[in-house]
Amino acid sequence: MWYRLGQFILRFRLPLLIFLLLATAFMAYHASKVEISYEFTRAIPVDNAKYQDYQAFLKKFGTDGSTVVLGVETKDFFTVPVFNAAVKMHQELRKVKGVEAILDAPEAIQLAKDSSEKLVPRKIFETPASSQASLDSSRAIFEGMPFYNGILYNPESKVYLFAVTVNKDTANSKSRTRLINDIMAPVHAFEKETQLQVHVSGLPFIRTSVANKIQKELQWFLIGSLVLSAITLLMFFRSISAMFMSLLVVGMGVIFSVGTMVLFGYKITLLTTLIPPLVVVIGVPNCIYFLNKYHTSFKETNDKKLALVNMVGKMGIVTLFCNIAAAIGLGVFALTKSDLLKEFGAVAGINIMVLFFITLLFIPSVLSYLPVPKAREMRYLTNKTLEALLVKIEKWTFKHSSWVYGVTAVVTIFAITGIFQLKSEGFIVDDLPKKDVIYKDLKWFESNFNGVMPMEILVDTKKKNGLLRGLQTLEKIDSFSHYIAMRPETARPLSLVEGLKFARQAFYDGDSSYYAVPTEFDIPVMSQYLKGNGSKDSSGVKPKSGGIDKLLSTFIDSNKQVARISVNMKDIGSRKLPVLLSDFRKVADQTFDTAKYHVTFTGSSVTFLEGSIFIINGLRDSILWAFGLIALCMLYLFRSFRILLCSLIPNIIPLLVTAGVMGWTGVTLKPSTVLVFSVALGIAIDVTIRFLVNYKQELPIYNGEVKPTLIQTIHHTGVSIIYTSLVLIAGFIIFCISDFGGTKALGWLTSLTLVTGTLTNLILLPVLIWLFRKKQH
Repeated sequence: MWYRLGQFILRFRLPLLIFLLLATAFMAYHASKVEISYEFTRAIPVDNAKYQDYQAFLKKFGTDGSTVVLGVETKDFFTVPVFNAAVKMHQELRKVKGVEAILDAPEAIQLAKDSSEKLVPRKIFETPASSQASLDSSRAIFEGMPFYNGILYNPESKVYLFAVTVNKDTANSKSRTRLINDIMAPVHAFEKETQLQVHVSGLPFIRTSVANKIQKELQWFLIGSLVLSAITLLMFFRSISAMFMSLLVVGMGVIFSVGTMVLFGYKITLLTTLIPPLVVVIGVPNCIYFLNKYHTSFKETNDKKLALVNMVGKMGIVTLFCNIAAAIGLGVFALTKSDLLKEFGAVAGINIMVLFFITLLFIPSVLSYLPVPKAREMRYLTNKTLEALLVKIEKWTFKHSSWVYGVTAVVTIFAITGIFQLKSEGFIVDDLPKKDVIYKDLKWFESNFNGVMPMEILVDTKKKNGLLRGLQTLEKIDSFSHYIAMRPETARPLSLVEGLKFARQAFYDGDSSYYAVPTEFDIPVMSQYLKGNGSKDSSGVKPKSGGIDKLLSTFIDSNKQVARISVNMKDIGSRKLPVLLSDFRKVADQTFDTAKYHVTFTGSSVTFLEGSIFIINGLRDSILWAFGLIALCMLYLFRSFRILLCSLIPNIIPLLVTAGVMGWTGVTLKPSTVLVFSVALGIAIDVTIRFLVNYKQELPIYNGEVKPTLIQTIHHTGVSIIYTSLVLIAGFIIFCISDFGGTKALGWLTSLTLVTGTLTNLILLPVLIWLFRKKQH
């Protein structure tokens, strides 16, 4: 069949090339329309309880995690030059399209009684400050308001904070880079004018900066992998035509992969961005194996057409099953419930198979138009160094197999021991180097304000207007908030109660000793300020005016039934966060009667934890699916349980070694590192398939004699396996220069798996075949 297919391709080479080029042009047209996704909750399925809790929160209160925080440390903040520079920065920030509100010291408000004895909002500071005396007077008022202490300033470290709330839709769109750049312009102007450093953090800033860095890196890595592949191919084949052919194959594969995303209605995510470099790394070995078989056949027959037919006949089925294995390794992600993983799995799996058909049609057709290969282009077939290495492998197989078993056993024990030390942990600001300014600024805010990562707690009274019925609920919220504030992982929460304390202090003429939960006597007076809170104007937008009305409407729903407690916390990681939430849950259940209240923990920090756990579990399950499906393919291909066992052992060990090394070196399991196993499994199994298929094809030639067949297979496939492995390792090792731990881990861990897989398939696999075959006689 495959030989006839080779003849068919050569006969219709021109129509096939034209079809391929037209299809590539069609996909390139669609690829040009690709868009980038900025959603970060799509790792969780929509039927997940945590996802539904978060969506319910968003429906009631709008959004969380939409604040960019700016911080400056100086004892001279309340001097006229610095303060007026801060006022100027505030005014410029308000002009930025996408900035909705700014909370900072220069625009801080107090509530004061008007002529009708009602509390109305008034600015504390004159802006810009006209004199140091007036500024000092206003400063005394500001620092006498406990509400702002720990929220807008830290009196011990003399740190002042600017909270810039940005539009959620803008922050999750392609305009977000423009938004962050526009915010940073006034910041840089302030730094230049005052010679003070401004620290910047907050989820919109972190996500935008990190995403832009990763995407820029991956673009360079795509270019780098192409260049490195080109250099490697040129070194191997000493042929510019062979190099360009291979690059055109992977180039078409990249175009098809991006075009597929558009046709499926997908956008590029931080996960699917990995697909183009993976296509390059997987596509180049396809070309190497085809070219290697062509050169080998031509050297034996000196007939170009016959060599091309032999190339398709011998390598067609091998490459097909290799690509099927790689497609399974990545495509199984489509079986998970996560939209993020489904998209990655579907696009990667389909396009790896498309890559096979591109290679199958393009390489033979183009080679048929080119002149016969020159002697220098086939010189690599008789590489003396590699031949000497393959001779040693041959000796290990038949004379030193006990050493192979011993070393394998020791390495496996070492790996399994390391696996027991393997831990699973992820951070919101994950993978950033400790020297990166984003990481340093985040830790700066954590040391001064106990963090900027948002967590939301909803207290549902289960009754309409339940928050207005007595003081009991307010006192419980205050008690729970006090417990949260005492934890070292969290900052002082903001809630309805803090707003009422703020209003009560104002009602008693600004006396800070009255900053407390309203009493039975205060409630009749204070309750009027709750009426109408959370209302929207005719356009459906919450009022933008300051004061108690807006403050309280942010923390209670329109039915006065659900109260919101907003907490900023440190990025403590996915291991500590469940423990913290468990502690919060215990205290909440002790504080709030579960028959009368329902307390929900949600927000970006909680959904991140759930998403991280879900991705890790999804990837783990995908590896098991991949093993099962690949095993079925191998069983179908070789129709032998003995050969199936021989094929799986050399591919299980590299995964064990990688997991063990992760445990010994302290690399944690997280989405970026778990991905390594499926990627490496799908690629490493290629070597096994190529070795075993060649062994199966050669066995009849040697009348079923195992030893000469194994010797021939080792020497025949060894060269191409080593060359291909070097290309694969070089393709992944380039990721090691990344600034991000996840990308770096993908590089060196996958390279480690491939190195180990190459060794086990070249050394252990023939030993196992010889062992099992010997037991038959």
